[in-house]
Amino acid sequence: MNLYRLAGAAGLVGGALTLIAAARRAGLLPENAFTHALAPPASALLLFTLTAFYLFQRHRLGRLGLIGFVLNHLGLSGLFAVEFVTHAVLQFQDAAIREQVLTGSGRAYFVVVAFTFLAGVVIFGVASWRAGVLPRGALGLYVAGLGAAALRGTVPEAVYLGGLVVGTAGVLWLSASLLRRDPAESAGLDPSAPGRDVSRAVGRG
Repeated sequence: MNLYRLAGAAGLVGGALTLIAAARRAGLLPENAFTHALAPPASALLLFTLTAFYLFQRHRLGRLGLIGFVLNHLGLSGLFAVEFVTHAVLQFQDAAIREQVLTGSGRAYFVVVAFTFLAGVVIFGVASWRAGVLPRGALGLYVAGLGAAALRGTVPEAVYLGGLVVGTAGVLWLSASLLRRDPAESAGLDPSAPGRDVSRAVGRG
């Protein structure tokens, strides 16, 4: 399987797991060890997919896109760490310990991760929009939704969950666009490749 198609498949699975996590937080699915265990793999899969989003359009993104990708990747890596600690460690601790971690020494880390992720989502989204390679409708959902979700803890739960669902819809759309590509199309992103039109590599959406 081509790298981009594999990343697209990973994005679809990661997006589906993210929606399950959102449904659990909204009370639509039960809180148990299984549903909690699904949250960390979602972030891990989306790290791979995000890297593919960058590589597919790297020749059109420029320095702004690279900065956005690095911040987005660092933020998402931090979120993976948060999800792992939350669902694999803290849920087995008593309420006092959880409160101490979340509001004490761990809070500064959570804030840095959140704003790194927010900056990465916005900058990478803007650079990708300007590049015109990935579907712009999907990018709009990605930035608007994940931008709101990045503010978890500072916005109402409904805003966070709504943003997570909207942002995940953008991820699913972007991931599906990678699945539809011919393996040779990635060469069209290289300006030195003859006979390729970069603007048609994925479609403007």
